[in-house]
Amino acid sequence: MRKIFLTLLSVTFLGIGFASAQESEEVKTADFSKWQVRLRGVGVIPNESSTIGIIGGEAAISNSFIPELDFTYFFTKNIAAELILGTTKHDVKAVGTAAGEVDLGSVWLLPPTLTAQYHFYPTKDKLFKPYIGAGVNYTIFYGVKSGDVADVTYDNAFGYAAQIGFDLMLTDKFFLNVDAKRLFLNTDVTVDASNLVPGLSIPADVDIDPWLFGFGVGMKF
Repeated sequence: MRKIFLTLLSVTFLGIGFASAQESEEVKTADFSKWQVRLRGVGVIPNESSTIGIIGGEAAISNSFIPELDFTYFFTKNIAAELILGTTKHDVKAVGTAAGEVDLGSVWLLPPTLTAQYHFYPTKDKLFKPYIGAGVNYTIFYGVKSGDVADVTYDNAFGYAAQIGFDLMLTDKFFLNVDAKRLFLNTDVTVDASNLVPGLSIPADVDIDPWLFGFGVGMKF
C-alpha cells in the first residue's frame, strides 16, 4: 500500500513540475486565484493496529474533533499543493494484555501534512470543484501524560497521506469545503512500567492510520 502512495506522490509532483514549466502563457491570462485558505472542523478517527511486546494485547486510541487550517497554492487551475495544519489529543490504552487493561494516559499529535492535488471542473459555471490528492506528513508527539505507568515515549515519524474532497463556491471568493483524508502513520512506542514491575520496559509497534473527515469554509485570494 505504501509503495502505491509513493508512486502516486512521485507521479503527481512530476506532473506539477511539468505543468509549471509549461504554464507561462496560461499565467498571463489566468482565470484562477493562486491562493486559497480553509478553516475546517475535523473528526479524527484512528484505525489503529499494534504489536505489544512482553504483555501482548492491543493499543486503543480515542477519537478526537479538532479545528484545522490549510493553505493551498495553485500552480495551474488544476494542479495545486496544500499544507494542512492541526493538532489533536488522544487518550491511549492497552487492552487485552496479560495485565488486563492498562491506562497509558494521553498524547498530543502535531502532523503537518503536504499534499499535491488535482482539481476538476465538471460544470461550466465552475461552482462545484472536486479534487484528489496524495502527499506526506511528519507527526510530532508531545504533551504525553503517562496514566498508570511511569512514562510513555513515542517516536516522531514520517507518514503518507491520501485525500479526496470538493469545494462548493458561494460567491466569487468564498466557498464551502468537504474533505476526507487518510494518514498512514506508524510509530515505535516504549512504555516504562518500572513503577509496576522494577526494570520493566515494554516495546510496541503501533499503526495509527487515522481517517480525517472535515467540513469548513474557505476563501480565494
